[in-house]
Amino acid sequence: MKRDSRLSGVLHVLLHMAQQPGPFTSETLAKAMDTNPVVIRRIMAGLRELGYVRSEKGHGGGWRLACDLSKVTLRDVYFALGSPSLLAMGNRTEAPGCLVEQAVNAALDQAFHDAEALLLSRLGEVTLAMLGEDLRKRLGSRKIHDMSAHRA
Repeated sequence: MKRDSRLSGVLHVLLHMAQQPGPFTSETLAKAMDTNPVVIRRIMAGLRELGYVRSEKGHGGGWRLACDLSKVTLRDVYFALGSPSLLAMGNRTEAPGCLVEQAVNAALDQAFHDAEALLLSRLGEVTLAMLGEDLRKRLGSRKIHDMSAHRA
């Protein structure tokens, strides 16, 4: 099963945007994420609706951050993506009348609910500013301030 890496990808894009001034075209961001510019535009449009980014048209235009990074959490970005499934596992549903399946699913439902609640709570504790600070520390420890984070 393929993992949904959109949250990781969007956070990656937002950190790049936070590290360098100026607008970023969808093409530039798509190249950094190894994806199609249409995918970037779709994701960024959702972030724009919530005020996290803004777009500028014309020559020299592109996407810019439009938020205070210390006020936006990973959970906020997760919700901006439409709250994709957090867990790849699920319940068996082939025999809903089976009492064994009902007992197993009841136990798993509670475990899945608890795990998702814990993960969402943790995502709510981490801001984009905290990610940016972690990146700065990593760059500083490598003493490569003049290189991009991608090549580091």
